[in-house]
Amino acid sequence: MAHNLEIVNGEASMFYVNEPPWHKLGTKLNRPATAEEALHAAKLDWEVAKVPLYAAGNARLFPVQGKFGIVRKDKWSSDDCTVLGVVGEQYTPLQNREAFTFFDPIVGEGAAIYHTAGVLGAGERIWILAKLPDSITVKNGDITDKFLLLSNSHDGESAVQVKFTPIRVVCENTLTMALGEGRTIRVTHTKNVQQRLKEAQDLLGIIRTEFAEIEKDFSAMAQVQMDDDRLGVYFGLVFPDPADPDDRRGAERAAKHRSWAGRFFANGKGNRDHGVEGTLWAAYNGVTEYIDHRETQQSDERRLNSLWFGNGYSIKARAFRVAREKMRAWQN
Repeated sequence: MAHNLEIVNGEASMFYVNEPPWHKLGTKLNRPATAEEALHAAKLDWEVAKVPLYAAGNARLFPVQGKFGIVRKDKWSSDDCTVLGVVGEQYTPLQNREAFTFFDPIVGEGAAIYHTAGVLGAGERIWILAKLPDSITVKNGDITDKFLLLSNSHDGESAVQVKFTPIRVVCENTLTMALGEGRTIRVTHTKNVQQRLKEAQDLLGIIRTEFAEIEKDFSAMAQVQMDDDRLGVYFGLVFPDPADPDDRRGAERAAKHRSWAGRFFANGKGNRDHGVEGTLWAAYNGVTEYIDHRETQQSDERRLNSLWFGNGYSIKARAFRVAREKMRAWQN
């Protein structure tokens, strides 16, 4: 299952609006979905339960003190019921329906539409992607659409997250840079999690402010001209050599990444347009296009998870951080 999407009766547990995703799976909706429609179309209208864990020994079951398993209620009596995660006493599950209510206020006001949603694995992680109505124009019609990505985990490993996920239209690069950059709204799984979600809704004003800052960063990157020295510095920081000087394979891998990023910098979609060619904006998109459309697709069997939550996401986050830092230094 290279896409890592849950498959139920031959159908992927996800929906999409308008154009199909890269894997061509899911239920198509011809109009923006409500939260309830999104849940149903993405096969997310199920709940989880926290159940006690037991250890088997000497033909007896012994309770595991202070440990609980998270399971799906709709699969509780079936053979394919699995423990999605192991949690402690203080952990309070947040149901899919409750998580989706984060977007209800802005969707209800017409400030966003539900764009796609789905399930990863057996339900360990769910997501919903909402599109904001306006967009970012970097240079000469180089458009980047604004998206918010909400993810909720049932494996006990992470909190609810809302990430800023712009998508560059010309090449469909996902410019998800929130990891470690302060642009992720997190809600922890605690007993007052519903109240925390309500409080998080009050932060929606931050969304407009942060996207305004992102637009400034993107436009400033397009003002910075790159030469060979600057490219070497930038790609070297995004794809550094391994700390161990004897790690030849690691060094070769880093060099390969830098080489491919350089090719996309020079010839990636939209990167030869007037006002974009030869800039830091083109270099940044050289990295993101490589990760989204070449490296991850070829080598990572769990592409979607990698691009949004895993190694691909981490690389793109670093590419944005380095570009922002160097942009300020090279502007002076």
